[in-house]
Amino acid sequence: MDKSTGGSQSPVLGSLTCLGGGHGLFQTLRAGRHLDVDRITAVVTVADDGGSSGRIRQELGQIPPGDLRMALAALSRDNEEGRLWEETLQHRFGGYGALAGHAVGNLLIAGLTDILGSQVQALDTVAKLTQSHGRVLPVCEQPLEIEAEVAGLGDEPMAVRPVRGQVAVASTTGNVRRVRLFPEHPPGGVDAVAAIRSADMVTLGPGSWFTSVIPHILVPDITRALIETDACRVVILNLTAEPGETAGFSTERHIHMLTQHAPDLRIDHIIIDSTVISSDVERSYLARAAATIGADVAFEPVRADDGDGGWVNRHDPVKLASALQRVYTRHVSERPQR
Repeated sequence: MDKSTGGSQSPVLGSLTCLGGGHGLFQTLRAGRHLDVDRITAVVTVADDGGSSGRIRQELGQIPPGDLRMALAALSRDNEEGRLWEETLQHRFGGYGALAGHAVGNLLIAGLTDILGSQVQALDTVAKLTQSHGRVLPVCEQPLEIEAEVAGLGDEPMAVRPVRGQVAVASTTGNVRRVRLFPEHPPGGVDAVAAIRSADMVTLGPGSWFTSVIPHILVPDITRALIETDACRVVILNLTAEPGETAGFSTERHIHMLTQHAPDLRIDHIIIDSTVISSDVERSYLARAAATIGADVAFEPVRADDGDGGWVNRHDPVKLASALQRVYTRHVSERPQR
């Protein structure tokens, strides 16, 4: 699957599969567009129960389309028509009526799903309209629900209580210990599993750890594909802890949570922005945590700047693309086959 550029013999990604949801996945897919990749596939979480997506899920029984829509917007062709489609997909109706708050893209996906009888076909149809750089697939072809074990709620700080629903988990004021899916052990999307197995590189994160990242590894078919794939497997860590669900988490605790939820999972590389940890001691803690899942740590300049000498809490797609290429080049040179 690996290709090489003319005289430099630098490995070029043939296919990239990105797992996640929301704004984190959006930035990773944007980064993928800056790489010389023949095929980009987004594998997207389907547990959203809030806003426009939640209403469509409740009223129509469909997979919540919001994160899928954002991924399609991220992959829209970079020309006048593609940019118009991106803006259209992301546009939300105002006012106070029945359409208020709905994103046009959510309604388009829902309508095409009704017509075609398949959400995957609906997503592929929208991808054709947007001249997409790649394909967008649900991690599972049925709506999922997240439940978290949360400590620190109410009058008993050590008591652990269940909190159900993506919005509730993401906004909890307690300390999330663990999450599970309902239904338990759902089947992974057939095309999503195939995209992981056939990729040159698979990325997981950044994003809301318990509601956009970890749910993927709670789908047994997806975890099995991640374990068995020959792809270079990369975790992209967040720039900061998420308010609510991961408030107060250290960087190494994010890794420990992956291990807790998928003990057999192995990762090849972990990318973290070089400005996030300055202490050598903290970097050593992260390196030890990474080693428990077989990974090394790449400290890379991937944070976006504000144009005025400061930083913003967002990955820069161009910088992230460069970091992914460097990691992949090192991976191929050091471990050409597993």
